Amino acid sequence: MHVTIALRAYRLRDIAPQWLVGNVGKSDKTALRLAIFQPDIALNVGAMMRSCACFGAGMDVIEPCGFAFSPAALRRSAMDYADLVDIRRHDDWHAFERQLPGRLVLLTTKAASPLWDHCFAQTDTVMVGQESCGVPDFVQERAESRVMIRMAPGARSLNVATSAGIALAEAQRQGVL
Repeated sequence: MHVTIALRAYRLRDIAPQWLVGNVGKSDKTALRLAIFQPDIALNVGAMMRSCACFGAGMDVIEPCGFAFSPAALRRSAMDYADLVDIRRHDDWHAFERQLPGRLVLLTTKAASPLWDHCFAQTDTVMVGQESCGVPDFVQERAESRVMIRMAPGARSLNVATSAGIALAEAQRQGVL
């Protein structure tokens, strides 16, 4: 017997209100940004949106998303912070890559360099991958820097939103945000 499972990928522009579609809120092309590669979990995106608002970073969402991207899905974790963030959505990796302003800094468990050794620049974009599988090899190869957050032995990975918040806090500590 052969079973086929269809996964639905959603595009932001098809179902989201204007505040989720792009280029709203703060707009500073020279500020550090957080990019999320094809996110799986709406609550994590909302939490990262809130972190971006609190640290003053912009946010890029690279589609497709693995969930119905709606205000209701993000409201609980993003709260009322959406209007404080420059949120840009990109139809796919290539659309994102074409507008990348500076270096791509990838947070990954596969990196050898610790986050604390990375010197952030204003035009950097910090990227996190999908919660379920990270990013594909072509994204790994495109990143100018691949950094990891050291964890206790035996720990596999931090929550993606937690990792993003730690990286934004480090950029702020360095005076970039």
